[in-house]
Amino acid sequence: MQINLTGKVAVVTGAGRGIGKGIARALADAHAGVIVNDVDLKAAEVGARGIEAQGGKALPVKADVRKGDEIGRMVETAVKDLGGIHIWVNNAGIVLRKPAEEIAEEEWDKLIDINLKGTFLCAQAAAKAMIKGGKGGRIINISSIMGGVALPPRAAYCASKGGIIALTKDLAAEWAKHGITVNGIAPGWTLTEMTQYYFSQEPVRQFLLERIPLNRLGKPEDIAHMAVFLASEYSDYITGQTIYVDGGWTIL
Repeated sequence: MQINLTGKVAVVTGAGRGIGKGIARALADAHAGVIVNDVDLKAAEVGARGIEAQGGKALPVKADVRKGDEIGRMVETAVKDLGGIHIWVNNAGIVLRKPAEEIAEEEWDKLIDINLKGTFLCAQAAAKAMIKGGKGGRIINISSIMGGVALPPRAAYCASKGGIIALTKDLAAEWAKHGITVNGIAPGWTLTEMTQYYFSQEPVRQFLLERIPLNRLGKPEDIAHMAVFLASEYSDYITGQTIYVDGGWTIL
């Protein structure tokens, strides 16, 4: 199955590194034009240059997903410079590993604002652009296995990712009449630049591999391939779903 997204424009938040970077590159490899968003402009620029070096089309855009005005400018850039918005991937997020009784109010607010509020604000802006365009679209929200199962101490993170799963269902129901599908991906333990040190610790790695039926950590490409599928015509009849890409972690 060869997926071709020629003529489509995708926005990927938090795409300067890790899973977001992998998704942006995979969408570009499928011939979509890509807005590479990150709160760190340098990371966004490096990601965009990497896509261009492979013959793809990408624009770096700095925007904080907690701020509606910055999201609005990102939408304007996509429409003006690339011709519209057909695919939007809400990937930006942070993690807080801390016992629930020790989480400060400011820490809770920051994580929920980025992970959950940011996903909503971006999805809302994307949907408005897609409705105006009149041709539907694809919104893909990146949740986590921890949106469905607990792994203490990550109360705020689990709450935000569980919220994304519920939000995905509601938005899918609301925007189906506009030809917009809204789906989620819940990655399992995925090896990225940020998690490499954590996973390199032998006790941690051994614990994870013993629990993952496929006996390996995920790669950004594993998540990216699912994102490309959900962005394509092959997923036309799928909406409101969150697909776990976790090597089988959540089936045990």
